[in-house]
Amino acid sequence: MTDPVFFAPSRRFTAAEVANLTGSVLVDSGHSNIFIEALAPASEGGANALVFVDGKRNSALMPSLRAAAVLCPTEFASKAPAGVAVLTHPRPQQAFALIGRLLFPAAATPGPMTGETGVSPHAHVHPTAHVEAGAIIEAGVVIGPGASIGSGTVIAPNAVIGQYCQIGRDGYIGPGTSIQYALIGNRVIIHGGARIGQDGFGFVGGAKGPERVPQIGRVVIQDDVEIGSNTTVDRGAMSDTTIGQGTKIDNLVQIAHNVRIGRNCIIAGLSGISGSVVVGDNVTMGGGVGLADHLTIGSGAKLAARSGFMSNVPAGEIWGGYPAQPMAEAMREIAMLRTMARARKQGNGNG
Repeated sequence: MTDPVFFAPSRRFTAAEVANLTGSVLVDSGHSNIFIEALAPASEGGANALVFVDGKRNSALMPSLRAAAVLCPTEFASKAPAGVAVLTHPRPQQAFALIGRLLFPAAATPGPMTGETGVSPHAHVHPTAHVEAGAIIEAGVVIGPGASIGSGTVIAPNAVIGQYCQIGRDGYIGPGTSIQYALIGNRVIIHGGARIGQDGFGFVGGAKGPERVPQIGRVVIQDDVEIGSNTTVDRGAMSDTTIGQGTKIDNLVQIAHNVRIGRNCIIAGLSGISGSVVVGDNVTMGGGVGLADHLTIGSGAKLAARSGFMSNVPAGEIWGGYPAQPMAEAMREIAMLRTMARARKQGNGNG
């Protein structure tokens, strides 16, 4: 049995087309008509493959490349083997990603899993729900009263859309996802198993133990957001939980009630954001970051992986550690501890 091909190229591109599409410079015009119909890492390559090489530590890969074409910085161009089309670009990986989206559009934007079009006869759509023409509702989907789904949006099998939820156009809601008490913009991708709009974790001490505080807010997700598999976004207690335009959130992230996340943020997997945290625009969080409640993270801040935050982070700063602090201070403390450990070891005669 032959291996299945999950992603076939949309068509072939010439090296000249890649240059025009990405704003790259084709070093040798004699290579204009070299065809590209595959992507590969530079360490592997292959016939008709486009690869990229970026960063000084990877420059050693250039002389042994096996590829149709390579995207690289200008200073690497002379190191490529003869016969490989060299395209220079100040940001090779960004240019590579652009061609990848054009070459394999199905990998860039999820599509229907069953191949169905329109509303599946095996879906349950409430009579008062509004599904625009061009939306795809696959088998097993449940759409509640008063919900609306925009044209071009795919609702994958067994997803549940609660009453009065609004989902914009050209989006994707993955299999087994549940969405309730939410307003979702255009071109939003929510991968399988995500949970949007469930109760926030709100309790107050009572005579017989913790008593629930009613969570009566919503989740508002703006245009062009992507949310990974099995991520959870709690609805607000009284105000809304909001995720700003263009933000990308990885798998297995917890976003608590009343959190406000700005635009174009990147949040890596296993991060946890406690209630009422405010995150500015263009913030980057490494994997496993933890934020205590009611913090403010300034725009442009970078939070190192596995760091724990108990105080506000000013705009544009890089913080890390546990508890987190400015990265320069954290590195000085680590260096000091290492120096003390070496001195103690030598003092005990073990050096």
